[in-house]
Amino acid sequence: MLNPLQKRFKYHFTGNKQTNVLNKPEWYLTQVLMWIGNHAKFLDDKIQPILEKAGSSVNAGLEFSRGLVMLILEKLAADIPCLLYDDTLFCHLVDEVLLFERELYSVHGYLSSFPSCMHILSEESCFQRWLTVERKFALQKMDSMLSSEAAWISQYKDITDVDDMKVPDCAETFMTLLLVITERYKNLPTASRKLQFLGLQKELVDDFRIRLTQVMKEETRAPLGFRYCAILNAVNYIATVLADWADNVFFLQLQQAELEVHAESDAVSQLQLGQLASMESSVFDDMINLLERLKHDMLTRQVDHVFREVKDAAKLYKKERWLSLPSQAEQAVMSLSSTACPMLLTLRDRLLQLEQQLCLSLFKIFWQILAEKVDIYIYQEVIMANHFNEGGAAQLQFDMSRNLFPLFSHYCKRPENYFKHIKEACIILNLNIGSALLLKDVLQSASENETLNPNQPPATAALNELGVYKLSQKDVEILLNLRASWPNTGK
Repeated sequence: MLNPLQKRFKYHFTGNKQTNVLNKPEWYLTQVLMWIGNHAKFLDDKIQPILEKAGSSVNAGLEFSRGLVMLILEKLAADIPCLLYDDTLFCHLVDEVLLFERELYSVHGYLSSFPSCMHILSEESCFQRWLTVERKFALQKMDSMLSSEAAWISQYKDITDVDDMKVPDCAETFMTLLLVITERYKNLPTASRKLQFLGLQKELVDDFRIRLTQVMKEETRAPLGFRYCAILNAVNYIATVLADWADNVFFLQLQQAELEVHAESDAVSQLQLGQLASMESSVFDDMINLLERLKHDMLTRQVDHVFREVKDAAKLYKKERWLSLPSQAEQAVMSLSSTACPMLLTLRDRLLQLEQQLCLSLFKIFWQILAEKVDIYIYQEVIMANHFNEGGAAQLQFDMSRNLFPLFSHYCKRPENYFKHIKEACIILNLNIGSALLLKDVLQSASENETLNPNQPPATAALNELGVYKLSQKDVEILLNLRASWPNTGK
């Protein structure tokens, strides 16, 4: 059955025939797939029963396919040296061979233990050329995706439920490129060849990270701008996808193979070997760490920029006359301090802007860091730097609990938990006079006892009872002394 087909193959695809051209490998590859497909039913229905009757374990269809694949291997071995240094022809040949292999395995059930085209592509000269061409074309695609007009726009920007990650087009295209490369090399017969391709993917990730960093540096004057945010979303997306891939079975197998290679070569420390072996680390860890560092630096720059604006807007609020404000009883209704408006408006506008421009996970990190900075700033620069009468303390509490904290209530259920210094300082400043005197005595006794008996527990229980957990005993003593109105107790 194979003899006449072998003759036809050699007639059409060797020598000077018009069907034997280097730029049309698909002609002979398709022809072989057609022969395999056309003979499948006859082999299964007619030939296989004869073999089984004779007690043979041979699979007629697979043996027939193997015979035809051997023709392809001979043809490839003859053709590849002729087109090795023509990038276009070589790349086209590799593409067609990979499509042929995919159909051979998925449609015709060819066995991975049989000879295949991947063995030819794995031979040293051919394989190195394949790696070089793959790198060259990948870099060209990276150039075009980053210079595209739509590079920083998310293609899903109008579909809210799909656009959680707010991924710019260039980052999505880049990860698709990496995914396609994985698909191309994952059926290579040896782990060492796969690891070389993995090395190429790591190089490309690093190259893309450097390019993103260069574009980011051009945008550092506008860290809240559209492009800066898009770069940050891109960095976050790539790191997230790589972390997902690290748990993929294919990459876990490569991690095992990498571990074996390192163990033989003593190229890494015992600690790194242990981390690889215990699966604590992954094949992409170095890449992810660099991307995470870049993400952190970019987020920090954004937070610092907004925080500077908030501090500028809070200058008048710091100078508020906290000592001479009317008490609650003297006001028909409490209203926000006019000096707090610029600060709160700045915060509100920047939070809304970045909520729209950053993906959810990045925005969460952003507002939490910002809240922490604002908390400490108001605590140190407004509260600790002033004295408060009863009206001043009540006004501060109103400004904070009814105006500052609610700005963050869109993002969490209990925003006051992110402003613990402010919240607890307001508790101390607004204690009624009896409780404040009692607390002062408790703290004074605790301090004296501590001097006499260092093992005596401090006044923690008394503070906890009031809802104060963050501030130290010393801080609370200072805050009590910032209260202006103390009755004359005769002490």
